Order: sequence, then structure tokens, then C-alpha cells
Amino acid sequence: MKLHRLVMAMLVLSSVGSLSLPASAEAPLSLEGSAAPQPWQRYDDWTKARWDNYNTLAKHDTTPPRGAEIEIKSVTGDAAKGQLLAFDRRRGGGCLACHVMGPKTQALPGNVGVDLSEIGNAGRTDQWLYNYVFDARVFNPQSVMPPWGKHGFYNEAEIRDIVAFLKTLKTPATFADKLNDPEKRPQPVEDRDGLDPFVNPAAERIEAGAALFKQPGPNGKACIACHATPARTFKRWAVEMPKWEPRLKKVLGIEEFITRHAKATTGADYLMQSTANTDLSIYLHNLANGEAIKVDLSTPDAKAAYERGVELSKVKIGQFNFSCVDCHQTGANKWLRGQWLGEPRGQFDHFPLWRTSRNEVWDIRKRFEWCNVQVRANELPPDAPEYGELELYLRKMNEGLKLAAPNIRH
Repeated sequence: MKLHRLVMAMLVLSSVGSLSLPASAEAPLSLEGSAAPQPWQRYDDWTKARWDNYNTLAKHDTTPPRGAEIEIKSVTGDAAKGQLLAFDRRRGGGCLACHVMGPKTQALPGNVGVDLSEIGNAGRTDQWLYNYVFDARVFNPQSVMPPWGKHGFYNEAEIRDIVAFLKTLKTPATFADKLNDPEKRPQPVEDRDGLDPFVNPAAERIEAGAALFKQPGPNGKACIACHATPARTFKRWAVEMPKWEPRLKKVLGIEEFITRHAKATTGADYLMQSTANTDLSIYLHNLANGEAIKVDLSTPDAKAAYERGVELSKVKIGQFNFSCVDCHQTGANKWLRGQWLGEPRGQFDHFPLWRTSRNEVWDIRKRFEWCNVQVRANELPPDAPEYGELELYLRKMNEGLKLAAPNIRH
């Protein structure tokens, strides 16, 4: 069997006509070691904070469990201080990230959570209000409300002040314009030309990737030597990735494939998240533009990996205790402060892309890492198996959409 695989690999390298499936099980791959920089370290310009006491996508049993409902007869506090705390964006984004909170609501509130403008008229007990802010999981284990007290965002005295403020909310909010009303705020529409380099800096990297494709590696070989007609060879390759790779026993995405295939064929060391790796990814994605995404789940291993990806999308992680579906299913098509939360379909037909809020190019794995850090969970290295399974799930959710990469998003 090993001899057969070696012969097949040699045939792949020597025959341009046999390269219609460059990511097939027989494509030469470097199978040893990580495809990411080692040891993995978070990007220099990202926060260095760590959240070791909370779940990650790789470890699901770390977050402290919810406790019993705290018994309180009445809550006294300073409502004015409570309002300042609720409106303070430095405390995990503040309550206005998800809620409208009466006439004094500041600009651009969100609507992921219910409108609390008249919560003071709702007949809720002090005990209920206190516990819902402290840890809403005592009422609903799947709540999208962060455990503000249990997870240390606010101390007990601060929660009492917030509850005192909530009890004063008895009047509907009014808005000067529809931009401040999350129920009337227009949904953002991306209409920029993603392939215009004057608009999208990522488009400039297409040529850089094309040049790398022709550049000889350390052993003197270049990608073009085996893939002489890339526009034809890779016409659909990017829209059929990621795939289950039995030799690695994991889902293999485009960026990790580039790392492992280049190492095995040209000797080039294009680690994931490096400029060269991203440029090649942009180039290869661009060759498949306009093609419909189609994911292969025909094998039991691929199907099992997809199902694990579905379950990973439901895992609550980080200090915020959020899962993917909390934002992109439960909170989908709503506002988190001034940020629109899209549903899973439509989230993966435009990567890699230029991220305007960061002024850099991101592949899909870097987007996963950013999401992790934003919910205050330790991220994983980009070649983590969990990210591969999540990517497979997300690709499947986008099946049938036509690839448009590189693109541009805020």
C-alpha cells in the first residue's frame, strides 16, 4: 500500500493531466508537525489577556457551573450608579450592547436582548432581577445573557446598583432617528467592489499569490511546474474545500493544505497565517470565483467531522459564555450595539477578505480566532482540528452560494 501511494504521488507530480483533483487523498503532503508557527502565540497587536478558567472550543469542562438561585428578600442600591454601570461600554460592552433601556438610552443600542424600558412595571421580584443579572443560567441554562456576576464582570454591590436602576425603568424609549432605533435601523449592505484594488487592499494580493505560484521553492520546484494551467486545474478546487484528510485524521482546509503540500513538493515553508500562505490562499480562492460551494460529506469520517462541527457551534466558551449559535442563530439578524449579527449562511462565501476594522487580510481561521478572543476565550492555533470541523460545518451551511473572494468586510 505504501509503495502504491508513492507511485501515485510520483504520477501526480509528473503528469499535468492528472491534476484535476489537487487536494485528493493522494496529493503529496508533509504529514509531520504543526502547520502553524510553534509554539503558538497570539498575534502581537491582540490583547494578551488570558481566560484559563473558561471553556475553549478544545476544552469544554472548564467554565464554572451555575449555582443555585440566590435568595434575596429585597435589593437596595444606588440607581444612578447602576445606570452608569449598565451604560459603561468598558464593562464587557455594557447592557446597551443587547438592550434598549428607557428614555436615557444612549446611541446605537442593540436588540439581541429584550427591550428593558419598562422592566420596572413587569412585576419581577428583586430576587429574580438580582439572579438574572448575576447568572441567568439559574433560570435558563442556554441563556445568551452572560453570567455577569458569576463570571466576575460585576461584584455583588454593583449588581445591586444595576437592579436598583432596572426598577426605575417604567417608560418606553424614544429615538431621535431610526439609526438609533435597533428595530428600524437599516440592515447594512455590502456593495463595495471586492475585486477593485483601489477599494479592497486584499485584491492587490492576487498578483502576489500568482507570483508565488511561479516562484521556485528551496528544492528548485515551483507550483506551476506541476499545475501548468491553474485557471483550469483550480476552477472548482477552492469551493470543494475543506475536506476530510484520512492521513491526518482531520479536516484539511485550504491554508493548511498550502502549508503541507508546498513543504512536500517545493520545500517552501509557508506556515499558516504567514503572508505567503495568505497570498496563495487568496490567489487559489480567486481562481474559483463564481463557482458554487459544494461540500463532500460522502464518507463516514467526513460526515462525523461535520456533525462534530455542528456540536462545536453550540459549545459555550469564554468569560462571556457565548457559543457560535448564540450570536449567529439566536441573535442572528439583530444588532449587538452597532454591529449587525449575520446568520451562518452568507458568512463564508467571501473569505479570505480585507478586514477594515483591523486593516489586514484574514482567512477564515483567523476569523475564528478573533471570535474566540472577543468572547474572552483562549483561541486555538489555526490548524486546530476543532477549527477544521467548524469550518466544514460553516462551508456546508453556505453550500450553493457562489464564491466571491477576496472580499471586504468591516
